[in-house]
Amino acid sequence: AGPGPAAGSGAGPGPPPGAAQGPALPAQAAATQAQDFDPVQRFRLLLPQLKESLQTLMKVAAQNLVQNSSIDNGQKSADGALQRFDKSLEEFYALCDQLELCLRLAHECLSQSFDSAKHAPALVPAAPKGEGGPGGETLPYTQYLPLIKAQIAGAKDIHNALLEGTNKITGKLPPPGGP
Repeated sequence: AGPGPAAGSGAGPGPPPGAAQGPALPAQAAATQAQDFDPVQRFRLLLPQLKESLQTLMKVAAQNLVQNSSIDNGQKSADGALQRFDKSLEEFYALCDQLELCLRLAHECLSQSFDSAKHAPALVPAAPKGEGGPGGETLPYTQYLPLIKAQIAGAKDIHNALLEGTNKITGKLPPPGGP
């Protein structure tokens, strides 16, 4: 199930059970909006819908199979109205696509988190205004210096990689003195 136009077909989750239907407070709106962007939370909300959709799909398939079998055996005519299998299948695939996108987004967020931890191993907290003295939470110079050196080395590596890529694209040879 690849990502496609069915992923945004409106089969997403509604408000969570027990949610108030009145005007939302700003804090509640921010929390709801944060949940909408959290791929793991969205996955958890979509999973029960997927289960229900699969159950509906199997029920519709079974009903259609029984009806078609009885028509083939000459026991019934084809005038009975049944649910459409293709609509149930499309709803199931749309939910699968949404779940796939949530998992891909969660994987990308995790990958970026690992990259951030790798390239900035120690946080450098900013001192709040008025607390810039020795009582503030700042890194000592002996810890700060290696962090900055590592960041400078990383920036040079990125610069050299970009320079090498542009030289390959334009067909230029690197300068004889090196970067």
